[in-house]
Order: sequence, then C-alpha cells, then structure tokens
Amino acid sequence: MHWRADPHARTGPAALVAAGLIALNLGALGAVAWRAEAGAGLSAADWAAARFTVTQAVLSALLSVALAIPVARALFRRRFPGRQALIVLMGAPFVLPVLVAVLGLIAVFGRNGVLNAALEALGLPAVSIYGFHGVVIAHVFFNLPLSVRLILQGWARIPAEHLRLSEALGLGPFARFRHVEGPMLARVVPGALAVVFLMCLTSFAVALTLGGGPRATTLELAIYQAFRFDFDLGRAALLALVQAGIGVLALLALARMTLPETALRGLERAVPAPRGGLARAIDAACITMAALFLLLPLSMVVLRGAPHVAGLPLAVWAALGQSLLVAGASVVLLAAMTAALTLGALTRRWPEGVGSVALASSPMVIGTGLFIILHPLGDPARWAWGVTALVNAAMAVPFALRAVLPAARAAQADYARLSQALGLSWQGHLRFALWPRVRRPAGFALGLGAALSLGDLGVIVLFAQTGGETLPMQVQRLMGAYRSDDAAGAALVLLVVALAGFALFERWVGGRDADT
Repeated sequence: MHWRADPHARTGPAALVAAGLIALNLGALGAVAWRAEAGAGLSAADWAAARFTVTQAVLSALLSVALAIPVARALFRRRFPGRQALIVLMGAPFVLPVLVAVLGLIAVFGRNGVLNAALEALGLPAVSIYGFHGVVIAHVFFNLPLSVRLILQGWARIPAEHLRLSEALGLGPFARFRHVEGPMLARVVPGALAVVFLMCLTSFAVALTLGGGPRATTLELAIYQAFRFDFDLGRAALLALVQAGIGVLALLALARMTLPETALRGLERAVPAPRGGLARAIDAACITMAALFLLLPLSMVVLRGAPHVAGLPLAVWAALGQSLLVAGASVVLLAAMTAALTLGALTRRWPEGVGSVALASSPMVIGTGLFIILHPLGDPARWAWGVTALVNAAMAVPFALRAVLPAARAAQADYARLSQALGLSWQGHLRFALWPRVRRPAGFALGLGAALSLGDLGVIVLFAQTGGETLPMQVQRLMGAYRSDDAAGAALVLLVVALAGFALFERWVGGRDADT
C-alpha cells in the first residue's frame, strides 16, 4: 500500500500521544475529584479567590488587547530604523521567565523603583506594585506584545488594494476604520482576547509574587497555599476542580472563536501611510510608550543584577544545573509529541484538537492530581524532575502545534503529489519535502519550549524539596528572604540562560537562516 493511502502510518503515534495527554489531564482531574471531600463547600475566601481569578483575567485581557490595537496599527503603517527588531521584541515575553519580568517591574514600579523616585521628586504620592493592579500590570506586560503580534498579523492580511483604494477615495479615519479596519478587528480581536484570558486564568507565579492576601489571591495560589502550608489535600482538590471547571468553560468559548495566526507575513509590503502631522505624532507616541513599557523593566534587570552575579551562592548554580536537566528532558518530550501530532493532523483533525486542550489546562491542577496519585507510592519529591518536565512539555504543545502545523499542511498540500509522482517513500517525503519547510517553525517551537521550561515556576513548587530547587524556585526563595541583591543576580542569570536556550534551539534546529 502506498504511503499516501496509509494514514495509519501517521495517526498511530499521534493516537499514542493523544492518549497520553488525555490520560494526563483526565487522570489528574479524576484524582482531584476523588480526593475532594464530599459535601465540602467553598468558603468565603475561596469564592473571593474565584472572583479575583476571573476578574483579573478579564481585565488583563481587555487592557492588553485594547492597548495593542493602536500599537499594532502604528507599527503596520510606519517604516523606521529598527522597526523589524521592535516587532521581533514583541515575542520576548513568551520566552521571558515570569520572575525576571516581575523583578523588572518591581524595579520600575516598586517602592524604591524608578517611577516612585520620580513621583517623590515631584512631591506626588507613591504607588504600589502589589495587589490587584500589580497582577494586572504584570499580565499586561506579558500579553501586550503577544496581542500586538496577533493583531498586527490581522492588519497584514488586509489586501493592499483595499488600503490603496481607501486612500484614493479620500476616506477619512472613521470611514476607513468602519469599512476596512473594523471588519478585520472584529475577526481577530475575539480570538486574541480568548488566548490572553486563558493565559491569565492559569497564571501562578505573578500572583505568588505580586498578589497574596485575602483580596489578591487567585485559585492557583489558593491551591498552592492549601497544599504547601496546610497540606489540606481535600481543599486543594476542591479548589482544583473549580479551577478546572472555569478552564473548561473558557475552552468551550474558545472553540467557537477563530484563533489568529502568530506568523508575521506580509509586514514588509508597502502600504499608504496616513498624511498629517497629528497621525504621525500619535503613531510615534504609541510605539515609543510600548517600547519603554517593555524595555525599561528588562534594562533594570540587567543593571541591577550584573554587579551581583559573581557573588552568587553555590545553591543558585546547583539550581541552574537542575533547571537545565528538566528543560532538556522537556524539549525532548515536546519534540516527540509535536512531531507525532503534526503528522497525524495532516490527515485527521482530532490530533490538533487534543493538542490544544492544554490551553485551558492548569499546571497546578495537573500537579495536584499527580501528587495525589504518586503520594501513596512513596516520596513525591523523587518524581519532581520527571513530572515537571512532562507537564512543561504538555503545556507547550499548543504553541508548538500553532507554529509547526500550518507550515506542515502547506508543504503537504504543495508537495505530496510531487513526492508520489517521484516514487518517494514516506521517509523520503518527510526528509526532502516536509522537513525543510517545517524546520524553521520547529526550531522556534523547541526554543520556546526550552525557554518556558527554564523559567517555569509551577508544578515544581508542589514536588521539590530543599536541595531539589530549580533556578526559578531559587529566585523566588531569595526574594522571599529579602536577599534582593542575590535575587537580582540570579534573575539575570535566569534571563540569560532562557534567552540562550531559545536562541540555541531556534538556530540549531531551525538552521542558520532561522532569524532571517
């Protein structure tokens, strides 16, 4: 039988991976449901955590996308030196460890930060980065660049002829928005809002460092507190069920929306820029403020951390070694999962759907379920590295599929018949037709997986004990011990390693032209 007519050769591995992902999610959720105390209800504090979780996610998504629209519009219609580098920077928060960003934001908005120093000089009251608004600011920092990239791709898909025709007809800003830009935003914005909402819904490290207290606790933070401080597995399981329920509802809503693409294509074609100094000034202000918002915290991390790297304790370097081991294992698992699901999705739709389930999955819910399963078998700390690598890989699968699958489907549509006519085997088709065209997005996907795993502060906090910390855990403990100098130095190391991990896999797998 010819390889083109034998879909089982490609759906078999995909079925195994899909079964593993389903077992991971449903098995963990089943353990949580089994452990939850029958008849136990949520306390007032638990309901407050649920309300805070949804409220901050909704507000963070609305602010991120609303602020991204004028920035994306300005970037699309203006050409200036460094424009492409700034667009590339819009992907930086995806590979930026959460704790690094938090320390940068504290350096800008904290009590001794740049902003409060300026306010004090002007005789104005200080602001605080902690609490509800701090969590929202951090989420906007992470998701504003993502929203800009998603909406920018929507602008790039507007036919150039429509833009030129609107210019030739002399349409004003409102008419142009109504007839050209508005319909595009109506298609793109709902998907961007849904993606950002889901990411904020399952954010743990931001709430751990900037939230806390009865008025600024998310469900994931409440799960961690019930688990770590009280070792109340019943309450942790009940909260995990609530978190999972919210995630499922969000996933059902997401399934009704079309997710925007993340590939930046068509951004270099010439488009008519609006005339007038006011429009130019508004665009320049939007781009400048967005760049400052992104670059200033990162610059502060470098400036404050560089003097303290040489004096870091040995525990930081040991934690770095453990982070590298976990990230390496996670990348291997991610590569295997993505390859199997991508090949299966060339002929079936279900592998893509199964791989996207992790968008609504909560690492803390999965971690809680796995802890409940493994606890009777022995010390769960023995499983810390393996469980963390597995969960990190599973959480990165949707983003990897989003990067690789469109290129694989395009290559299959373009070259499948040619490969068949040339008599290539399935392995030859993979080597000569598919791989050269998915290599670059695969390099990006694995680089992203490496960076996310290196900067992860999620499941590991449930399993690891003293001596088994990863570098993000070590940074968080240094922050909690008020060793700000060591925390700043360790955060800079974490930033460099995460960016280096991303660049290494993107260049090694994606090839030397990965950045062109």
